[in-house]
Parts: sequence; structure tokens; C-alpha cells
Amino acid sequence: MEAQENIGLDVAGKLIHYLETGNSMGSVSVPQLNLPVQHDAHRILHIHKNMPGVMSKVNSIMNKNKANILGQYLQTNTDIGYVATDIDKKTSASILSELKKCNETIRVRTVY
Repeated sequence: MEAQENIGLDVAGKLIHYLETGNSMGSVSVPQLNLPVQHDAHRILHIHKNMPGVMSKVNSIMNKNKANILGQYLQTNTDIGYVATDIDKKTSASILSELKKCNETIRVRTVY
């Protein structure tokens, strides 16, 4: 029983870390990113179909909304891309709305 409890605690800890920071290490459903804490920033997580041009769209949306990218972390597998983008200002509803409208978007959310 102790092994099952340890597995449960490990999985719960990874899920909490993902929800709080976007860190996806140990995930089997999205590419694995080990994200640093970025102070004085706002983090946007974008899971998308791994297709050419998606990152260009993401960065164009940031530029259009005058968001300065402080850090950007991308990992892909055959089908899915996962990017965490840290920007210098509070995430506007416009940024999230535009990212959600991209045909390649699977999920988008903010962390902090």
C-alpha cells in the first residue's frame, strides 16, 4: 500500500506544480517542460497542434498587443506543441481571445 500512496503523492505533486507554474515534467499527454520561475512576469501556456507557423502566430499576437516577451519555452512531440510565454504585462483578454481563435490551438490559459 505504501508504494501506491507514494505514487499518488507524486502524481498529485506534479499536477499541482503544473497548475501553479505550467511545469509539465513527467507528463505523458503534453511535451515536457521544466520551467523556471519568472518574477515580475505573467505566464501564458499554449498547447497547440505541432504545425509550421504556430509560433509565428503566437508571437504576432504578442506583438500586436504590445506584450514584451521576457522568456519563451517550447517543446514539441510529433503531434503537440507546448509553449510557455512570459510577458511583461498583465495578460489581456485580447491576447487570450486571439490565441483561442487560432485553428491550431488545443488549450490556452494563464498561470500568473
